[in-house]
Amino acid sequence: MHPKETGLADLIHRLDRLAALGEAALSRLKPGSQRSAVDFTTTLALRWVGGEDGCLTAIGNPDLPSAEDLLGIDRQLAILERNTRQFVEGLPSNNVLLWGERGTGKSTAVRSLLSQFGNRGLRLVEVQKEQLFALRSIVEALRDQPWRFILYCDDLSFDEHEIDYRELKALLEGSLEAPPENVRLYATSNRRHLMPERLLENTDEEEIHPEERVAEKLSLSDRFGISLGFYPFDQATYLQIVSHLAKRRNIAISTAEFERRALHWAGSRGARSGRVARQFVDDLAGQLALEADDSGKKA
Repeated sequence: MHPKETGLADLIHRLDRLAALGEAALSRLKPGSQRSAVDFTTTLALRWVGGEDGCLTAIGNPDLPSAEDLLGIDRQLAILERNTRQFVEGLPSNNVLLWGERGTGKSTAVRSLLSQFGNRGLRLVEVQKEQLFALRSIVEALRDQPWRFILYCDDLSFDEHEIDYRELKALLEGSLEAPPENVRLYATSNRRHLMPERLLENTDEEEIHPEERVAEKLSLSDRFGISLGFYPFDQATYLQIVSHLAKRRNIAISTAEFERRALHWAGSRGARSGRVARQFVDDLAGQLALEADDSGKKA
């Protein structure tokens, strides 16, 4: 065979192999290929990978916080837990929107539900905002399963030009297809209505009926049956959270010095929240460990 022909044949062979590998990789991402591979009996947390032709994959080491570590949001937790219990027990229940101040425990509250209801059939499926256009595929992957699924979308919000929220509206209410009885959506957001609101919304000269645009924005958040607001913590609550976390870490330091450092940390961050409290305790625990190590070396 001529060298050129040999080279061409080799190239074709390599391309065929690459095509075969590509098809195998794609087949592993098709909806029907890996859905059955997920063992819902032992898998508590999952995420959707890909778009409409994506698949469910297990989260190997899920973060399962305890509700006991969530302070200052007792009312919100009680409502969230009650609604989730209704859902798990097959009773009427609602989709939930948790909105408000950053770092106040919205996401942690949702994730803590697995610690309470995971052994009763609850599973958490993480869905990114960018994947909302694939909601129909995600729901179809879960509809016929005997488990109860919460679709968890963290930090959800939309700009005015985005249209993915229409898929979300259809899932919540408004579609001809009945929503699945075993799926609910829990979303967190820093925005109460998920979309931007402007001071001059009602005086827009470009629209004859600007109130209709306002109604369009409100219609999305209105489709969540339960809306829970999370607000900034006062100083007493912040110090209570910091103290609770410090006890869990066995941090030994005088109360006055501890509170002084905690308040200085919050002041430098410009916020008092559960997240800021946890970050302070992490930093303090690290500092004290280094100091103890240095003292041991000097001795």
